[in-house]
Amino acid sequence: MIVGIPKEIKKDEYRVAMTPAGVHDLRAEGHIVLVEEGAGQGSGIEDTFFQAEGAEIVDRNELFSRAEMIVKVKEPIEEEYELLRENQILYTYLHLAPAPELSSALLEKKVAGIAYETVQLEDGSLPLLVPMSEVAGRMSIHEGAKYLERENGGRGILLGGVPGVDPGHVVIIGGGIVGANAAKMALGTGATVTLLDVHLPRLRYLDDIFDGRLKTLMSNRLNLRESLGHADLVIGAVLLPGAKAPKLITRDMLSLMKPGAVIVDVGIDQGGIMETSRPTTHSDPIFNVDGIVHYCVANMPGALARTATFALTNATFPYALALANKGLKDALRDDPALKKGLNLYRGSVTHPAVANALDREYVDPDLLLND
Repeated sequence: MIVGIPKEIKKDEYRVAMTPAGVHDLRAEGHIVLVEEGAGQGSGIEDTFFQAEGAEIVDRNELFSRAEMIVKVKEPIEEEYELLRENQILYTYLHLAPAPELSSALLEKKVAGIAYETVQLEDGSLPLLVPMSEVAGRMSIHEGAKYLERENGGRGILLGGVPGVDPGHVVIIGGGIVGANAAKMALGTGATVTLLDVHLPRLRYLDDIFDGRLKTLMSNRLNLRESLGHADLVIGAVLLPGAKAPKLITRDMLSLMKPGAVIVDVGIDQGGIMETSRPTTHSDPIFNVDGIVHYCVANMPGALARTATFALTNATFPYALALANKGLKDALRDDPALKKGLNLYRGSVTHPAVANALDREYVDPDLLLND
């Protein structure tokens, strides 16, 4: 198979979808690997490192025209739509639920769209989302602390406090990978931390691993409203695989919060948990609504590109290798987790949550894969 690794062109995105080690392993299996010139520079990987493992360094047009599978980090942006072609495998984060225009473009092109964020193991875990959720969860506390500084519009709060002064209060909504990693970092600063989740077994688990240092609450409207009133920093960490994030914080709820409090909406890729959220970039990361600082960067790990690239490719590469070795249909038939990653195929939506979010007909992928 001819595998293409383009340079990411989304604003402030510095990751690359494959490392030289991945090129080495694909070449060892007899595949051709095309890498766009400069694709790895943002992650500190020069073209010569890819070439040394057998990659061809090509321009963007040649890469898209020759590659049978495109491996990316982020969803295509508008100027990339026309480069895609029918039956080409697109293996990347897609986040289609809040993106009807992107979805329509990919459906029209009839690409086989495999989304990292919906590859799902039998136990419900999302192996290709975990590494970036770990990065984003930890990073959310760093960024939140930065924008709590008065010069950035925040309350002027040091999360850990100092002797004789109360620490800041962090409220984390969602106890998954993002939430747990945010809690770890927040507790490390010395902040007071409250975490809300709807799953009681998860709350028990988090209470246990953090040895009672973390206050856990069942997530309901009353507990959420009361928690917002105490918060200096709120971390939105809710994910429903393939679906839009639920709008848990409405605009009127911002009035419950302290002026200058900060909300980091990590789930903005799936639409965010706030009614007032809209995607931002690392170059222009925040905006203020009703006195509350909103941080809604849609590709948070892109700022920590080298760490994020290696963490991501550790998880994504084995599936890329399977797709290259077996071809699309056999790889999906052999691996139920990978098949759940198939969001689009032959102009149809093949993931139920994505279809529901886009108000489109869902087509069982088995009907298309077996004909």
